[in-house]
This record gives sequence, structure tokens and C-alpha cells, in this order.
Amino acid sequence: MEQYVIKGGNPLAGEVEIGGAKNAALGIVAAAIMADETVMIENLPDVQDINVLLQAVECIGAIVNRVDAHTVKINGSHIGNLCVDNEYIKKIRGSYYLVGALLGKYKHAEVALPGGCNIGSRPIDQHIKGFEALGATVDIEYGLFIAEAQNLKGSHIFLDMASVGATINIMLASVLAEGRTIIENAAREPHVVDVANFLNSMGANIKGAGTDVIRIKGVSSLHKTEYSIIPDQIEAGTFMFAAAATKGDIMIKNVIPKHLEAAVAKLIEMGCEVEEFDDAMRVVASRRLKQTHLKTLTYPGFPTDMQPQISTTLALSKGTSIVTESIFENRFKYVDELVRMGAKITVEGNTAIIEGVDKLTGARVNALDLRAGASLVIAGLAAEGITVVEDIIYIQRGYERFDEKLRSLGGQIEKVSTEKEIQKFKLMVG
Repeated sequence: MEQYVIKGGNPLAGEVEIGGAKNAALGIVAAAIMADETVMIENLPDVQDINVLLQAVECIGAIVNRVDAHTVKINGSHIGNLCVDNEYIKKIRGSYYLVGALLGKYKHAEVALPGGCNIGSRPIDQHIKGFEALGATVDIEYGLFIAEAQNLKGSHIFLDMASVGATINIMLASVLAEGRTIIENAAREPHVVDVANFLNSMGANIKGAGTDVIRIKGVSSLHKTEYSIIPDQIEAGTFMFAAAATKGDIMIKNVIPKHLEAAVAKLIEMGCEVEEFDDAMRVVASRRLKQTHLKTLTYPGFPTDMQPQISTTLALSKGTSIVTESIFENRFKYVDELVRMGAKITVEGNTAIIEGVDKLTGARVNALDLRAGASLVIAGLAAEGITVVEDIIYIQRGYERFDEKLRSLGGQIEKVSTEKEIQKFKLMVG
């Protein structure tokens, strides 16, 4: 089992390049199989979730040509199997986008129910509601999400909650449906917009993505395209909070500043200096930061996927902070791991009360999910002594070359798989 071993205490400094957005890429790879011509996707993140999804579409007959680590060509004209049920697909959340894509194109889909990080329930009732409104019948049998329709017809759909997954899935199913579809209370996240832009580049007719009302006029078919995925706002935010927690100075390149406004506002409140450029952000923390309060919200609010990273930073800040998690009920499971490192955090329901401490100390901790894992790495980089982060497979699901990028910023971190390698690292760093 691979682990990260970290010696903390070095402020992170330098430049880091952000990769393509994982959450956009999941929807875009699924959408690519809806064309019968070859689609080229660039700025694809080389992370486990995306590689699993590419394997899955290849297993059902799509032709997948990995041009390089960040470019793929996909041709969906030879798909002959509408059941996606391999052992890997169950481990990622984005598997359910194949339901919308296959249902839209072939009017039938059978896909293993999604897995991913255990951060709380991810109900699929809004997906089902959308598919049924378009004329499909939906069943859950033998661990499969099964949807089929004689015909898909456009409909007026009001989502009970602004679900990113349901918004993207309904878009996928409805772009080839007859007539017009309106999705109200749609999610507005940047990756929803990116999937819509990708579909439009293939000939779909989607208007309003990025607002809470999306209008779709069905088309008869989709065609080839070349498309570059947006930068990953959560990876960018992770490095921003890594700069803040370690009292560092990082230039974060290849970002869309507009997507990071909620994180920037909090960093400035806490006392960071933030410089904005056309496609880059510089975050400098020259002194100990101070407390703030926040509540996670759907976009453009503060994202739940950055909550563990800011909470870790607040654990080292002056004063008492209150963090309220309104999206996922199990998102605070990592708090026990931070407490092992000396943090003073109390969780009451969906709220964490964080009393800032002067320092954290190294410990052996577990990455319980993707973003929690990243936050523990940040804690290790800021802490005194040696930290070992277990179960880093979660981190590798969504961060490409995370340890390499941190080393380039002066972080003392290595990927290891044995106790002997941990001891070797300890000797090397003194």
C-alpha cells in the first residue's frame, strides 16, 4: 500500500501548473461516446478516476486512443454493449454519467451504481426524476442503474436541489431527445458549463449553462470536435491553501480566477496577500493568519471540495473559526486525523468549531477520502516532524503528480510503500 511520508516545516514557494478539471473531464469523457465520429479531448487530467472511466468506455466498444498523458481520442461508433459493470467502475462517482450518455444515444443503459469517496450520501433521485420526465423507465436491480426508453422527449424539469451530477446527466440524455428541455434550479458549477460547451462543440444546442435555467433543443446527432478541458479549480484551491498553511509564496498557473473567487475572499479575510493575473494567482502568507467563518454552498459559494483544505489552514490560524458543511454530512471524518496532529477541533452535527493552535506535529494518519487526504498532506507540510499519510490511493484519484508538484515547491515529501523506505526518508531528511 503506497503512502506519503512528509517532513514539515518548509514554507512552500515557487510556481505550480494546474491540470485539467477532473469533475469536468468525467462528464466530457462520457459525452464523447455520443458521437459516431472521433472526438479529441485535450488538457485531460492523468488521474485514476479518468483512467478508470476510459477503460470502461473501451470495454463497451468505444475506440480509445491515448495520444499522450493529457490528450485522448475517442470514437463511439462501435459501441455494442450497453452494460457497464466492471470491478473498477463501481469505485468512481462519475460512472453515472454513462447512464445519461448511453440513454441519450441508444435509449438504453445499464451502469453499476457509483462509488467514490465516503463523504456522505449522493442520492440519485434527481437523476431518476430527470430521466423519467424525458420518457425513460428507471430501475435499480442487481447493483445496476438501468434506464430505457422507446423515445426520449424534451420536458420541463425542476430539480429539488441544484445537483451537479443530475444537471450534467439530464443534459447528456436530453441533447438527442425530441423537442425542448428546460432544467430549472440547475447547478451552476464551472464543470457543468464546460460539459455544456463541449456538447455544443459537438453540435448540441444548449443555452443558459452557468445560470439556474438551462434550455436544450434536441438535435438528431452529434459530430466530431477538438476540445480543451478547463483548469481544475479544486486543485488550484488546494495549492492556494497549501501556501497559506505553510506561510509560503506560490504562483499558481493555468487557472481561471473567476472560478476561485470564494476561496480568494476567504484567504484575504484570513490575512493572505492574493495577486490575480489573467490566468494565474499568487498567494503569499507572510505572517500567521487569523480566524474566519464559512459555510459550504453550491457555486458560486465556497465549495465543499475545498472545505478540508481551509479547515486545516484555520487549525493553524489565530482565534476560533466556525465551518459549516451544508453539502455532505460525512465530510468532517478527517477531523480525528487532524486532532492526532495536535489540532483543536470539535464537531457538532454539520459544524466544526476550530480553535487555532500555534503548531501541528507529525503523526501517522489516514486519507479517508480525496480532499481529506489532500488536507492531511497540507497539514504534514506545515507540521513539525514526520507525517505518514496512509491510503493515498484516494488522493491519486483526483491529483496528478501531487508529490512531484509539492517537491518542486520545496516540500519534503516522498511516495513510499514500505517501512524501510520510510526509515530511509527519515535518515535522508535528518
